[in-house]
Amino acid sequence: MTRRKTGSGIRMKERLQKLLSAAGVCSRRAAEGYITAGRVTVNGETALLGQQADPETDDIRVDGVPLGREPEAVYLMLNKPRGYVTTVSDEQGRKTVMDLLTGVSTRVYPVGRLDRDSEGLLLLTNDGALTHRLLHPSHEVSKEYRVTVSGPVEHAAERLSRVRDVVGLPIRPAEVRELSRKGNRAELSVIIHEGRNRQIRRMCAQCELEVLRLQRVREHCLELGTAVLNGGGDRRTERGMTAFRRKRQVLQPP
Repeated sequence: MTRRKTGSGIRMKERLQKLLSAAGVCSRRAAEGYITAGRVTVNGETALLGQQADPETDDIRVDGVPLGREPEAVYLMLNKPRGYVTTVSDEQGRKTVMDLLTGVSTRVYPVGRLDRDSEGLLLLTNDGALTHRLLHPSHEVSKEYRVTVSGPVEHAAERLSRVRDVVGLPIRPAEVRELSRKGNRAELSVIIHEGRNRQIRRMCAQCELEVLRLQRVREHCLELGTAVLNGGGDRRTERGMTAFRRKRQVLQPP
């Protein structure tokens, strides 16, 4: 914190991460991501990580909205198809999920990731607090996937539920059910509470199973069947958005 004198006394400058957190925009950790992504400006200039500012005298904005003035919250549920990376932009020029958002004028960001070969439910929003609550491990938000595998599928659900680590990192036991099985193929329901990189694919690899299809069908109380946007077109329904706004209240801090 820096003190500086003005004609009316001493004013305090604070780190931007602390200011964004105090204003309820997001957590301090998430604010670092906002700043490095170029979403924060001070007096019209893109902010730098570690920069300080005075909210009383400096014009601080997040996504173009002045700090302290809450922007209209936007929530989009996307049925992501395969072949798209979950990022705002891609250095390799690959297609991103943002390419699917036709007619969406508000700047939104993906909540979490689905890898390029995975599909299904993906939430995009400008609500930093909700994003933090969905992603932070302490909240243990459940995510359900429909996974089609091939290989030694007999007792695959039991074997997967016994996996306790991926790439040397501990994980909570997954809830795994067999939905169907024919020959050397099976369709499984897998529920996890963490979001480690390629977690389910790595769990399957440990069990000598090949993933043929991986689709997220639920995140907390949000289900794929209520998705507002489908890959390839902007087909949002007010009914779907109303249902989501109602369910969103469950995710809010008390």
